[in-house]
Amino acid sequence: MSERKYFGTDGIRGRVGSYPITPDFVLKLGWAAGRVLAKDGVKKVLIGKDTRISGYMLESALEAGFASAGVATAFTGPMPTPAIAYLTRTFRADAGVVISASHNPFYDNGIKFFSTEGKKLDDAIELQIEAELDKAIDCVDSQQLGKASRIPDAAGRYIEFCKSTFAHDLSLAGLKIVVDCANGATYHIAPNVLRELGAQVIKIGCDPDGLNINENCGATNVKKLIHRVQTEKADLGFALDGDGDRVILVDHNGQVIDGDLIIYIIAREMLRQGQLQGGVVGTLMSNMGLEIALKNLGIPFLRAKVGDRYVLEKLIEKKWRLGAENSGHVLLLDKTTTGDGIVAGLQVLIAMVRNHMSLADLCSGMKLLPQVLINVQVTEQIDPLSNPKVNQVIKQVESILMGKGRVLIRKSGTEPLIRVMVEGEDKTEVTKFAEQIADAVKCC
Repeated sequence: MSERKYFGTDGIRGRVGSYPITPDFVLKLGWAAGRVLAKDGVKKVLIGKDTRISGYMLESALEAGFASAGVATAFTGPMPTPAIAYLTRTFRADAGVVISASHNPFYDNGIKFFSTEGKKLDDAIELQIEAELDKAIDCVDSQQLGKASRIPDAAGRYIEFCKSTFAHDLSLAGLKIVVDCANGATYHIAPNVLRELGAQVIKIGCDPDGLNINENCGATNVKKLIHRVQTEKADLGFALDGDGDRVILVDHNGQVIDGDLIIYIIAREMLRQGQLQGGVVGTLMSNMGLEIALKNLGIPFLRAKVGDRYVLEKLIEKKWRLGAENSGHVLLLDKTTTGDGIVAGLQVLIAMVRNHMSLADLCSGMKLLPQVLINVQVTEQIDPLSNPKVNQVIKQVESILMGKGRVLIRKSGTEPLIRVMVEGEDKTEVTKFAEQIADAVKCC
């Protein structure tokens, strides 16, 4: 398959004002996507966004592009990415678009597409859109222009969907939960879901101003959440990222519960309830502790490339339903079509309530191996694995680990970073090895 020019592992993303996240490119992207999707009879798409200030500008540009291709648009306003996937299905729209850069800072933004089934577009369709981008933009006749409208009750619809994934015979009454919405798209969703299910809710990161999304809060920085959970003597903390497709939890002791532990809890509970179908898909970054814990339960485990789209591909191939990245992307295909932080968190809460156990107790069956990840900033496209010095350091580290740990180096699919990960039995040793390899990468 041809190399994609604009689309990465999670749509098109970059710094606002720098190509391709510019009004003129996004306008043409809307036109190109409209042209490709219209070939299959598409006449209406949903457009949602997170809380970045640039979302207003980009949704206007997208709408103009779609309209010029004869495609109508319906706006939801600030909504989580998984909400757009859900609403695209329920409104029988032919595609969904999310304007978001997920966990990135406010000055970044991006465009993600969903098919009419609420799934990310196939690579083949993304390549068709890229081919249209190389053509000169034109416009349909005036009587064929797409119209724009708004969906005023989008938030309420999605809140009810999230609640529907929680066991009807259970309640969150008696639980005190701190929820950090990263000043992002879930600020008006997650607190209401938890409150309506009976929990006492304490909110942080729920005051977006267009500039503070993911700023020292949310799933990528849980320091404030840990402090608040301990100060309030809460039962747990719930941290979402800017667009709500990932979740990290914190137990009452202040311990961080990442995507590996979350999927372990969910898989074990589904096994107990006789609801587990097949096994679990993780990624190359998934902790070896997850693999060992699932094996002890007799649950198959497979690794996919990093990126939830690759986890999804593997799940579909195996006809399984559970997958996750340790960053907090959790796929529950019996509930929804894409990563959903709120829905994933609710499944953990079901296990807590049903078994009358704390979050800390639910994690006791799994031991995470020390894992150190260092992000190395790069200014240009480099391949560290083609560098002899980097390879030499990696071989030295692997020879010392002797099969009791792992080394992984990969390019980020969303940021100009090289990610260096080392995993093993001793945290001090693992940290030293990761720093040695990162230093070698910096010298490339």
